[in-house]
Amino acid sequence: MSNIQLPLQVESRRMVMHNLDVLYPYIISGTNAYAIQKMNQQIMNLVKRLIIEQGYYQNPQTTQVYGSFEIKNNQRGVFSLNIINYTYIYQHAHGMTITKSLTFDIQTGKVYELKDLFKPGSDYTKVLSEIVQKQIKEREIPVIEEFKGIKPDQDYYIADKALVVYYQLYELAPYAYGFPMFVISVYEVDDIVKEDGPFGVMIG
Repeated sequence: MSNIQLPLQVESRRMVMHNLDVLYPYIISGTNAYAIQKMNQQIMNLVKRLIIEQGYYQNPQTTQVYGSFEIKNNQRGVFSLNIINYTYIYQHAHGMTITKSLTFDIQTGKVYELKDLFKPGSDYTKVLSEIVQKQIKEREIPVIEEFKGIKPDQDYYIADKALVVYYQLYELAPYAYGFPMFVISVYEVDDIVKEDGPFGVMIG
């Protein structure tokens, strides 16, 4: 993975149906055609999966879905983004938002799992859990139940030299607290970071 890599060129596209208006990113250039096709397909798969999970197709007459996205990293051969879907069902007290992330190797179109950021055999869940536990205490986050550590496949994205692990609404803290996000500098965990992985290339 080369550190000298131009950003991908991305445009916004829109999916519109009755009670549904979803913006999503579409990669148009910046790497080889195979990787572009693979990344766009995986982005679309995620967008569609969230729409299904939020129950739109079960009752499109009373279910409203609005979608957006955020690009978190587009440099050094790593493309990391958030897909954000808000759903409101008629007569419910409030809507529900889901955020999911994808982090790609732009040369191959591969989606990186959290484990791919760290050296094989490193106890990355333990290290990250200790950092998150410390932040919960320092920030006085009102957890719903006792924190038991992050999952091996915890939601995350990369933003420059930071890894951000996060939780969905109600998953860790009350709804009013929003999405609990924990920013972890690459330098905080550099002893276990895979040097040629998507997080390691951010050093330098």
